[in-house]
Parts: sequence; structure tokens; C-alpha cells
Amino acid sequence: MLIETVVADAFGTNCYVLSSARGSECVVVDPGIGVAARLDDVFEQHKLKPVAVLISHGHLDHTFSVTPVCGANDVPAYIHADDAHLLADPAQGFSANMMSLVGTGLDWTEPDDVQVLADGGVVELAGMRFTVDHAPGHTAGSAMFHTAGDEAAYTLTGDVLFRGAIGRTDLPGGSDAAMQETLRTKVLPLDDAVVVLPGHGPATTIAAERARNPYLKRAANAH
Repeated sequence: MLIETVVADAFGTNCYVLSSARGSECVVVDPGIGVAARLDDVFEQHKLKPVAVLISHGHLDHTFSVTPVCGANDVPAYIHADDAHLLADPAQGFSANMMSLVGTGLDWTEPDDVQVLADGGVVELAGMRFTVDHAPGHTAGSAMFHTAGDEAAYTLTGDVLFRGAIGRTDLPGGSDAAMQETLRTKVLPLDDAVVVLPGHGPATTIAAERARNPYLKRAANAH
């Protein structure tokens, strides 16, 4: 599997381009602030044709470029039902202070084609299968996407799980109780060998996080 990471200009958000091989179709995950032109460079470099944008959750640092990317390539955006309203009005997902960091006077339009995802759903895109795992806590509609290549299994965790940390739960729609349940029932059962592609920071594995992530340890010891 071809995996290219484009780190956004603001908030250090990871945008991923996934494809089964060079010269084929691809999927874009979480196109954040200022990534559209660099994504075009990735498409050209690897001769890729985007067929969809997957959104892990509706926060603006993960969705800022979704409409330009979808519009330029005439492709749909996929997001869990409980965060779909944030593609219509992203300000609902951020506090006033957070919105001020993004900038005032945001000229926002929703993508023309928004496909709503449900827990346990399977989406087949660009020759890859993505299983949707509803993982609330950071937002009500946060989702992880599980997929696999020939050599490894991958989970795109968005802002659910990072190397050594988890996503904050104090923004609108966040819930510490929901996050603890997500960590206990959705993250901890994952196989140790799964490669974690997080919304911010470097990649990791479930084994590494099980061993050192204090939030996972807290969740494991809660029951």
C-alpha cells in the first residue's frame, strides 16, 4: 500500500493519501489547512486519481480543504452521521478561542456530495476496504477507519489516539466518559501489530501504545 502524509500548515494535522499502488486510484483522509496544492503534487508525482475523501471527524483542522479537494476532483466526502452537521457549519465544533486561531470571516461551503457513514459499515474505495468504527469522545461522530495492505493492517485514528496521548475531550461534542468507553471497547481490542496513523504526530502501533500510553493504561485498568 502506498501511504503519503501531508502535514497541514496549522495544528500539524496529518492528511493521508492512500492507494494500492502508484498509477491507480487513491483516497484522501482529513485534508486540513493549506494542503490542497501539496495534494495535487502528490497526485501528480504518483500518477494517482482521487476517488473519495474520508473524514475522521468534523473539526476544521481536519476538514478545511475538503470542499476544494472534492470539488476539483468531483468526488464525495465521507463522514460519520454524528459529525455530518459540522461539514455544514464547522464553527459548531470549535470554541470561540479555537475559531479565532483559524481566522475570522471564514468563507465556508459544504461539499456537494456528502456520504454519511455508520458504525460497522464497510466502504470499498480505490481497491481498498475501509471498515468504519464509531469512536466518540473527541467529537460525537469521531470515527476510526481500519484497512489493510499486503504487509500490514492500518487504523486511521483521527484524534482518538496519538503516540503517547489521546484527543482532547473539552471541545463542543466531546466527552471524557465516551472517550474512555471508546478506548476500552474500540482501541484496546485491536491487534498489537496494527499500525496507527493518527491525526497528529508520528505513526505508532497498538503494541507500543498499549505499553506506554497512560490513557490506554487508565482505560485498561478502569474495569
